[in-house]
Amino acid sequence: MKRRTRYEIYFDVLDAVRRKGAITITKLSYSAQLPVDRAKSVVNFLVSKGLLREDNMGGRKVYRLTERGGAFLEALRTIKKFMG
Repeated sequence: MKRRTRYEIYFDVLDAVRRKGAITITKLSYSAQLPVDRAKSVVNFLVSKGLLREDNMGGRKVYRLTERGGAFLEALRTIKKFMG
C-alpha cells in the first residue's frame, strides 16, 4: 500500500469534514482512515492554521470547515487533478 503524503492526509481530513458537516474526531478519523491520535494532531494543526473550526455541540467537540479551509481544499483538489 502506498503511503500518503501530508497534503493527501490534509485533503482527506478536509474533504471528510466538508462531506459530513459538523463531525466528531472519532467519525473524522474513520472517514479519513487515520488512527484517532494521528487525526487529533492533524486536526489541531488545521485548526491552528484557520482551516477548521472547533465548536461545542451537545457537550461534544465537533469540527467544521472554515471558508479558508474550503478554498484550501479546492486548491488541493486542483493540484491533485494536475498531478494525478
